[in-house]
Amino acid sequence: MTATIGIAGITSKFARLLTVRLLQNPSVQIHGYSRDLSKLPLSITSSSRIQLIQGDAFEISKIHSFVKSCNVVICCYRSDYYLGDDNLMLDGQKNLIDACESEGVPRYIASDWTFDYTKIGLGEIPLKDAMILVKSYLETKDHVKGVHILTGPFIEAMLHPILGIWDSAAVKFRYWGNGDEVLEGTIYEDAAAFTAAIAIDESAVGVKRVLGGASSITQIAASYEKVYGIKPALESRGSLETLRQRVQELAAETPQNPAVYTPLLYQYYIMSGKTSVGPGLDNTTYPTVKAQNWENFLRLHPKEYLDRSYESATEAV
Repeated sequence: MTATIGIAGITSKFARLLTVRLLQNPSVQIHGYSRDLSKLPLSITSSSRIQLIQGDAFEISKIHSFVKSCNVVICCYRSDYYLGDDNLMLDGQKNLIDACESEGVPRYIASDWTFDYTKIGLGEIPLKDAMILVKSYLETKDHVKGVHILTGPFIEAMLHPILGIWDSAAVKFRYWGNGDEVLEGTIYEDAAAFTAAIAIDESAVGVKRVLGGASSITQIAASYEKVYGIKPALESRGSLETLRQRVQELAAETPQNPAVYTPLLYQYYIMSGKTSVGPGLDNTTYPTVKAQNWENFLRLHPKEYLDRSYESATEAV
């Protein structure tokens, strides 16, 4: 049976990985939507199984044409949370959801792929408010059912310099807490693989929790030494309580500039376990996905790759 899968924001890094994964299934047809299709490589635009529509998140008639006849629509919109821009992630997704409801699309996979935001309330982590609101909005619909894929943070993103966890120049891991706090994560490619499997699974609705692995900073440092033969330094930045207080101070000083405190806020909720995806996972429901944990991720790449892993997630696309 042929499945028609819509991908909104098909030019994004994650969407391109997802598209490649979906095309491995010969029964899949793809409808792609983006405001600038010129960003797509020829390997995608030349596929006879992909139909593309160019338009933005607020062109309602085009959105309806895009979702029409889809079995499921996946939103891959991303916006700059650090600038406080939720317009695309909230109103843009509402437009997609409304179109799915109107056109009879049975499932909508929201743009999530993050830690478990269902455990927090509005305002606790402002960059996740749009996700909470989109989930609530989907619950008001009669026909289209929401799907929310929680993967923990992307492993590649956790190595981004903005978080200060990995310092390649000093060959050092920095952490808050005692170093034994669990850091969950999934690599981009595996998150795309899980999403493809969930998209094809017509019974998959609601929250789906999947992970590549969960390791502490001390365990990740030990894996680094095992894989690369170099012992990295470990540096404590303070207790989790110190981190919490620092976040509060920065938020009070610069309430209109979340870029100042969001990276630390993000780490606090991850390291404290308040937004853990596990331990109850859905990995075994999708056995075709052989997800990589932290150590396997390191084994897949030379150490130089870690500095650019966030930007290089789609090099193979």
